[in-house]
Amino acid sequence: MNKIILGCLGVTLLLSSCVSQKKYADLEAKSKETQDLLNSATVKLNTCLEEKASASSRLKTLEDQNAFLKSNNQELINNMGNLTTLSSKGAQNLEKSLESLQEKDLTIRKLNDAITRRDSVNLSLVQSLKGVLGNLDDEDIQISVEKGVVFVSISDKLLFSSGSYNVTNRAKEVLGKVAKVVNNKPDFDFMVEGHTDDVPYNGGILLDNWDLSAKRATAIVRILQNDYNVDPKRMTAAARSSYVPVSTTDKAKNRRTRIVVLPKIDQFYEMIEEGMKDPAINK
Repeated sequence: MNKIILGCLGVTLLLSSCVSQKKYADLEAKSKETQDLLNSATVKLNTCLEEKASASSRLKTLEDQNAFLKSNNQELINNMGNLTTLSSKGAQNLEKSLESLQEKDLTIRKLNDAITRRDSVNLSLVQSLKGVLGNLDDEDIQISVEKGVVFVSISDKLLFSSGSYNVTNRAKEVLGKVAKVVNNKPDFDFMVEGHTDDVPYNGGILLDNWDLSAKRATAIVRILQNDYNVDPKRMTAAARSSYVPVSTTDKAKNRRTRIVVLPKIDQFYEMIEEGMKDPAINK
């Protein structure tokens, strides 16, 4: 009997032990599953948190960019307004510049026209002088134009004896021809320049080459005035002594009288004014 009871108890304990182990295994499996789910949820939570942080950062960046663009847009709008003002002023300045250039171009054209007219008159003067003096030796008399001024250079051997300021008869013939031309050109004034070489003057009557060149210039001027009726208001007598030589080797070339034919300044300005009235220029 006792053996039966003990056997029943053993079976009972064995069955009870088997049931407990099965439940434990089930519970353990469920625990592991729950732990896996928890781990998975934790990973997903961390991922969401990271994505949220990244999204927040991007949002902040976009907000900053949006604020910058709004500010920049306003600045652009302001600049457009300024550019409109500047464009208007620029157009006005450009228009004024064009007007100024047109005025300068017109002035240049008028001046060129006046210079052309002056050169034409000078050419006519040179041709007239060469026409009346053309039979003379080129070494004794030379006619040239430099920078709009006509020069007539006459060797002193035609005009004076050595060291003298008394005009020779041959010189009066030459001066008469020059006077005929200048009397026909009332738009010009002229200057008579006396030039000497650098040999010191030893005549005794005059002080030096300054005196000699001055006396020769005034002697020519007096003959043109007294013998050939040249208006004295048109003439100037000038002494240059030996300080404007034309040759360093031939002293004879430096002993000369030079007539410088000068256009009257008021006449030249009249040429300019006439040019301004020319319809061809004012187109």
